[in-house]
Amino acid sequence: MSERQKRQFNNVRTLENDYVRSTETHAQYSKKQKVRIRRRILVFGLLASIFLVFLVSISLTQNKRLAEKQQQKEQVVAELAEVKERQHMLNLQIKKLEDDDYIAKLARKEYFLSDDGEIIFTIPENDKKDEKSGKNSN
Repeated sequence: MSERQKRQFNNVRTLENDYVRSTETHAQYSKKQKVRIRRRILVFGLLASIFLVFLVSISLTQNKRLAEKQQQKEQVVAELAEVKERQHMLNLQIKKLEDDDYIAKLARKEYFLSDDGEIIFTIPENDKKDEKSGKNSN
């Protein structure tokens, strides 16, 4: 733009009539409305973001708790299997201990008791192990 055109542009005077005033008030009103809308969108966006972060954190903590409970469940199930196996073995031993022949055999083995006319020989187990290891090494 030339210097003359700039001066003419600055020297322009606005009209003072009802149409210009109503147009200006309408423009100011729409400008204020846009600002209000932007503020509302910003506030609602922030609230939605906070709510979303809250829900995600709750979900993550629940997943962590669920994983811990799952691990505890696996441990308890493993312990239950061990206890059931032990209970089964103890029930078998109870049934064996109800048998008189088994009790007699156990008494002979553990307490070196004998029937009439029986002679008990004890063989050390270390010698058996040494003999077996000597045979395996040759």
